[in-house]
Amino acid sequence: MNLNKHPGKLFIISGPSGAGKGTIANRILEETNLEFSVSMTTRKPRDGEIDGVHYYFVEEEDFVRNIELGGFLEHAQVYGNRYGTPKQAILDRLEKGIDVLLDIEMQGALQIKENYPDGVFIFILPPSLSELRKRLTGRGTESPEAIEMRLSNTLKELTYVDKYDYLVVNGELEEAVNRVKSIIIAEHSKVIMTPEELVREYTEGEEE
Repeated sequence: MNLNKHPGKLFIISGPSGAGKGTIANRILEETNLEFSVSMTTRKPRDGEIDGVHYYFVEEEDFVRNIELGGFLEHAQVYGNRYGTPKQAILDRLEKGIDVLLDIEMQGALQIKENYPDGVFIFILPPSLSELRKRLTGRGTESPEAIEMRLSNTLKELTYVDKYDYLVVNGELEEAVNRVKSIIIAEHSKVIMTPEELVREYTEGEEE
């Protein structure tokens, strides 16, 4: 008998660019039973990214059509590109008791907070602004001006951290991954039954 009958849970990981949320999300997918939700975007693929695996890469008109059809759980425009989370695929998995992981930007996370408040919202943050600058610079993919814009945006994003359920500082990757895994375990240990339901389940099969 399973006294912790939880439906699937939607775990949302977000945070500033360079926080390491993508690396943490990949480790969680490797080490747990969570399934990844593939987002749709209008940005061009980066080296090594595969359509349908990392993102669904579409043209602007296709993305707008999906908005008009109400096909997104959330959608946002970030640094000139559109991102969206296909809705029905996630809801279908949650109804089957499957946990789903989303790795999205803050704009999208806050939309989901409004549209699906039962989600579990986790904010990933580097240990300091100087460390974030170091990580962004080390990528070698953006101009100094773009990096400064991202750092400025990070400070703005911190003002919304109270919209999240959990804050995980990613100073040491292994510790950050373990903290997220602990959050998943804790969420599935929450009491969701009334006392009457618990007594009924607990005594099921007892002889009169």
